[in-house]
Order: sequence, then structure tokens, then C-alpha cells
Amino acid sequence: MRDSYLICYDISDDKRLRKVFKTMRNYGDHLQYSVFECQLTPSDLARCRRDLSEIIHHEEDQVLFVNLGPSEGRGDRVITALGRPYSAVDAPCIVV
Repeated sequence: MRDSYLICYDISDDKRLRKVFKTMRNYGDHLQYSVFECQLTPSDLARCRRDLSEIIHHEEDQVLFVNLGPSEGRGDRVITALGRPYSAVDAPCIVV
């Protein structure tokens, strides 16, 4: 069974930030700068946490995992925004 997660990160070093971004592209959909939506099984979640743990500096960086509950039966994703409107990112993202 898969759960939906928002995974958000704050990485203090640009080199580690790029590595985290590239790693997260393997797990979910890039929504905004440092925010991904992921549909993960418990083993996927454990692997993602392990991969990120090997990259980040635990005293300086932070990764948040927000469990949104089961993926099945949730209906369509609805994202609303304040300020600039939300638009889905279909193009590849480049972090410099």
C-alpha cells in the first residue's frame, strides 16, 4: 500500500542541495523549489530516507516528510495557491 507524502527540504550547501534534488527526482513529482509529492510504499520511504540521510549534514540541513495518508481513494490532487498561481511543472528543472 502506498501513502502520499510531501517531502520538503532546506539544505544549506548548494552542492548538497543539487544532490538532494537529483535524488528526489527518483521518488516523486517536483512541485515547487524544494517540495516534492511522492507516492511511496514503506520500503520506498525507507530507501528515500536512507538515500537522503547519506547526503545531508544532519546538524545543518532539514528534510520534512509529511504523510498525507493512503494514495488510493484520495481522488484528484487539488492544489490552490495564494499569490502567483500554481502551474504544474512538466519541463525538466535545473538547479544551479
